[in-house]
Amino acid sequence: MSTKEKILDAALTLFAENGYDGTSVEQIATVVGIKAPSLYKHYKGKEDILNALIDSAEARYEEMFGSEKNIGKIPKDREEFIKVTMERISFTMRDPMIRKIRMLLVQEQFRNERISEVTTRHQLDGIQRMFAKIIKGMMDEGIVKNDDPELLAVELTAPAVLQIARSDRQPQYEEECMEYIEKHLQHFCDTYMRHSMG
Repeated sequence: MSTKEKILDAALTLFAENGYDGTSVEQIATVVGIKAPSLYKHYKGKEDILNALIDSAEARYEEMFGSEKNIGKIPKDREEFIKVTMERISFTMRDPMIRKIRMLLVQEQFRNERISEVTTRHQLDGIQRMFAKIIKGMMDEGIVKNDDPELLAVELTAPAVLQIARSDRQPQYEEECMEYIEKHLQHFCDTYMRHSMG
């Protein structure tokens, strides 16, 4: 791991634990094992570190979870839909970087405009638009009953977002949250898919 990556890693942990305002450049440098002036060779300051963290997390999320622009292939049946969706949920809930970023976003969303926008996109608008496209694709294939894909996306994603937030607050309930999300997905499929294939 390069010094630049170590700085980001240390900053993410400290920001997630202490908040952005509660973390100093000196603390980040100490965790990395360098002097604060050396940190400035890599980043202009704390805001530059924060922006690099957000950019890095967004790239990772885009690659591993997807987005409105990167929905992946349309699932061909109920089983594939549940499998792929649970893989996405597992990634977002369990990936250490994404989990820490989410903790940072929740704390800082009221103090930083960029963080507010990123939080809304990942916990509301973006994820709903992504799943609306997936659901619409499944409607076009005759897998999901014709309905309003945007409303169905809200119905699908809202309980998962709430369970992920619960797991973040109370990690001891992670498995229970995952089970609830899978049960919800099954119910969604029972309600809106044209026929069960299993």
